[in-house]
Parts: sequence; C-alpha cells; structure tokens
Amino acid sequence: MNIAVGSDHAGYELKKTVCAWLERNGHQVNDMGPYSGDSVDYPDYARKVAEAVAAGEFDQGVLLCGTGIGVSITANKVPGIRAALACNPEFATLARQHNNANIICFSARFTDGPTIERSLENWFAADFEGGRHERRVAKIEPQEFSRSGNC
Repeated sequence: MNIAVGSDHAGYELKKTVCAWLERNGHQVNDMGPYSGDSVDYPDYARKVAEAVAAGEFDQGVLLCGTGIGVSITANKVPGIRAALACNPEFATLARQHNNANIICFSARFTDGPTIERSLENWFAADFEGGRHERRVAKIEPQEFSRSGNC
C-alpha cells in the first residue's frame, strides 16, 4: 500500500518509528512532514495528508500529534476522510471494521511506539465489515451536518 504520513513537532520522533515500521512491512511511505522537531502547526500537515488520501494519491494515511485529537479533527474536515484516533490496537481494528476509516491517528504523548506498531498491525489486518456498518458510514459521507443547532 502507498501510505501518507504526517505529524506535528510533538509527533516528529514517533513518525520516524511509524515510517520505519511501514517500510519494514512492505508499504510505500510518503513522509509529508515536518522534517524536524521544530514547532509547527498540526493542521497544516493533517490537511496535507487528508487531501492527498481523499484525492486518491495514497491508499491510507497515518497522522500523529501530541494528543492525536487535533489531527483527527482537522483530517475529518476534508470530504471523504474518516480519520480515527486509536489509543490501542483494539481501537485500530474497530476503526477499520466498523467505520471504514482511511486515516489512523495517534497521540505521540500518550501512546508508545510498541502500542502504535501493534495498532498498525491490527489496522492493516482488518477489513471493513460492511452490513449494518455500511449503512451507518453512508449516513456520514454524503453530507455536512447542518449548523442549525438541531441535534
């Protein structure tokens, strides 16, 4: 698979671990930055990865930031992206099986390298289950939710 990877400065060191793991496991990796540990803004890199995945330039994406929350929120603003924050291998499996997520996000401050590697193993081993989950995913994809205040 061809995988886009990005982070912010907090995720920079673990991003190197992720890229190495992906390459060892036969994936083509495009590191979309940053290329140092200098302070950067996570939305710039999350958007870059998400737009490339949504455009079909890459099969999937991996994003990291301090909590993983910021990159998840940013990536999910791009139409066609289903980014999931995975704090453990089980979340990674379910993000794929139930949500057909196409970007997996990690917290660089609260998730260690071995947990991320096990999560990536699960992520790539899992398939979207479809069925009732397909109906639910279809309800998110074609629309932007109204800001009318109605739940």
